[in-house]
Amino acid sequence: MPIDQLGRELKDLRVSVTDRCNFRCQFCMPEGENYEFFKREEILSFEEIARVVRIVKGLGVKKVRLTGGEPLLRRHLENLVALISQEVEDIALTTNGFLLKDKVQDLASAGLKRVTVSLPSLRDQTLSKLVGRDVKVGQILEGIHRSLELGLSVKVNVCVVRDINDDEILDFIEFFRPLGVEVRFIEFMDVGTLNGWSLERVFSAKEIINAISQRYRVKPIGRQRRGETAERFMLEDGYKFGIIASVTQPFCGECNRLRLTADGKLFTCLFASDGYDLKSLLRGGAKDEEIRDFIVALWEKRKDRYSEERLELLKKGIKPKKVEMFKLGG
Repeated sequence: MPIDQLGRELKDLRVSVTDRCNFRCQFCMPEGENYEFFKREEILSFEEIARVVRIVKGLGVKKVRLTGGEPLLRRHLENLVALISQEVEDIALTTNGFLLKDKVQDLASAGLKRVTVSLPSLRDQTLSKLVGRDVKVGQILEGIHRSLELGLSVKVNVCVVRDINDDEILDFIEFFRPLGVEVRFIEFMDVGTLNGWSLERVFSAKEIINAISQRYRVKPIGRQRRGETAERFMLEDGYKFGIIASVTQPFCGECNRLRLTADGKLFTCLFASDGYDLKSLLRGGAKDEEIRDFIVALWEKRKDRYSEERLELLKKGIKPKKVEMFKLGG
């Protein structure tokens, strides 16, 4: 099992299957930009992705999460799930949920176990404003309900932005608590360069807890396992929710995630500026052992910890160049 310069083990592979998205979310790929998407021939095939999964499984990876862009825009995604389910059991999907209702049956049959739906508002008008499209909350909820009916584990991610949706925190708890769906509130992060991020727009983990504590008694229960991004909390009735506080409470010291982009680059950090070309090896005749050695060498020299360094960089007026999240995957 490879260990990096800060003692972090490789456990989790996140695979972006496309850089395209049917939304134009303010905090990811806002409307008005001229986006250049990967050409079809540049994108890894399902067989190439499955090969990478097989190799990293031998390095200790136990979980694979499929991301995008919006991963459900990738045609026949269930075929990829079926391929990688032969290698790992824990297969998860992060989606905006718009296409979930129609696709989740095939995905579940292929081996998908868990779904995380990004839903920034329970109000139609606010949701449409945030995602840059005319979307009804009910369309997303139908996919969540269908996923639950099929026995999938479902979580809901809420990126909280000050003065936009910070007044909905209790609404999310009230809505999803009866369903047993864990809500994870995420501090607005400076991913990419297009989302207009500033520290003033961050609604902090402490403020989120304060908002929920106005109605409920909240008990911290820690992270579910080492390397998990969410700090978890429990209400008196046993309902659990999480907070991902990358800005005010960075957790780089336990990060165990390797990211593979749709065009075959490896990234060791969500806030990275450069990736490492794996596709050339995959398509250049390299043996599995060579690819394995490439990944091990990359991980073992890893020492990034951007979230922990962020505030110092801001104080110095340094704004590092970062890859956009829709290219990298969340």
